[in-house]
Amino acid sequence: MTAADLQAESLFAGIPAALPEELFQRLFAGDGFRVARIVSRGHASPPGFWYDQDEHEWVLLLQGAARLVFEGAHQPVTLAAGDALDIPSHRRHRVAWTDPKQDTIWLAIFYR
Repeated sequence: MTAADLQAESLFAGIPAALPEELFQRLFAGDGFRVARIVSRGHASPPGFWYDQDEHEWVLLLQGAARLVFEGAHQPVTLAAGDALDIPSHRRHRVAWTDPKQDTIWLAIFYR
């Protein structure tokens, strides 16, 4: 493979103008992990819904802002661009808010 065979892709490109639902795109995966781009535009978890995942999830907020709530926690976790958070498996959480005025772009790595 030569350098001419390689092509960079922007995580900020290819986002639809209309985004009625949160956009989840699997970028690639390997043995025991997968990487995804998630785009939220004012999206939040439905009332009463909690993520309870078998995998750990490391998230990096590339753009925008979000607020996560963890079951049993007294305060939400607010994320801004550049913030990263490692969520252990089965740590129940939900997305309480994402900025409705701009795209909130997450890079998520799910791993065992």
